[in-house]
Amino acid sequence: MSQKHFETEAIRTQMERSQYSEHSAPLYLTSSFKFDDAEDMRASFAEEKERNIYSRFTNPNTSEFVEKICKLEGAEAGYAYATGMSAVFSTFAALLSAGDHVVSCRSVFGSTHALFTTYLPKWHIETTYFKESEVDKIEELIQPNTKILYAETPTNPAVDILDLELLGKIAKKHNILLVIDNCFATPYLQNPIKFGADLVIHSATKLIDGQGRVLGGVTVGSKELIREIYLFSRNTGPSLSPFNAWVLSKSLETLPVRVDRHCENAMQVAEFLESHDNVNFVKYPFLKSHPQYEIAKKQMKQGGNIVAFEIKGGVEAGRKFLDALKMASLSANLGDTRTIATHPASTTHSKLSEADRLEVGITDGLVRVSVGLEHADDIIADLQQALS
Repeated sequence: MSQKHFETEAIRTQMERSQYSEHSAPLYLTSSFKFDDAEDMRASFAEEKERNIYSRFTNPNTSEFVEKICKLEGAEAGYAYATGMSAVFSTFAALLSAGDHVVSCRSVFGSTHALFTTYLPKWHIETTYFKESEVDKIEELIQPNTKILYAETPTNPAVDILDLELLGKIAKKHNILLVIDNCFATPYLQNPIKFGADLVIHSATKLIDGQGRVLGGVTVGSKELIREIYLFSRNTGPSLSPFNAWVLSKSLETLPVRVDRHCENAMQVAEFLESHDNVNFVKYPFLKSHPQYEIAKKQMKQGGNIVAFEIKGGVEAGRKFLDALKMASLSANLGDTRTIATHPASTTHSKLSEADRLEVGITDGLVRVSVGLEHADDIIADLQQALS
């Protein structure tokens, strides 16, 4: 049978049924698994057979979740984590050694920036940044000890787009690994492996769960690379819990219908904001005014659910806007069923200098909206009254 469509794979990829012939995958809330005899135990620990030993290594629920993500991303193997940041850290820690070098886009999640600038240097691993607008300078930054080229696309929170095909060609030319954080797009909207990525990372906490319930992360890619990541992770213990894996695997069954509505709503919100007098600019990948619109159209199915825009009036106007919202939530999360608004300059990125914020596209009046699944008219009405 030919390869099934995304929606079908997301629903029909399931673990083997138990003796109870359940229709929906059961929960396996067990810390360990028993062996038939001494030889079975020896062979299992020698990895002469594939089987569950301990839930820190593998578990039927985490295995089902990983298998789904691999199919949806076009990857060979993967490992599931307790959070998105544990996936990011474990991927780098498993593959990098003292003296290695990373080239990364400057527009990365705040905790990833802290990893690059505060923690990896402790182990003599250095990172050099490039701006999203200066991809033509990436090759100049690659050194003999460069091991990884890293990027998020779309970026957080300014919603910039990086050309995955270009990044893939650069990585291949210089024989370095391309690692992409695909959190904002999800496997439904974008598949970086098709453009040359070696590894793809997700914070499953966001759109993959989609309902603000659980934390989770996952890294997928080639069997060879995932083998290294798996060995590091099974020994250091950042694994995803079976319960959260069960929730996330079920969440993937509705990912396409949810993300379709998120994108439909986000496009309407972006178009509304672009026409508002109190807004200086709007950044949404599928708006023709977006600087990387053509690249977004090339590599993304739709524009995602994140809209960034600048309110006239700077920091104080941004704070007043948040206070005036009546329906949208003020939260540190995104990708929820509920619309969420944040003002990075006064909250998530307030500890950065103005120069550092501007370097990653965070102006004083920038607001990031994670557009939810409420009716688009109600979302727009709330934004409109807050802007007024």
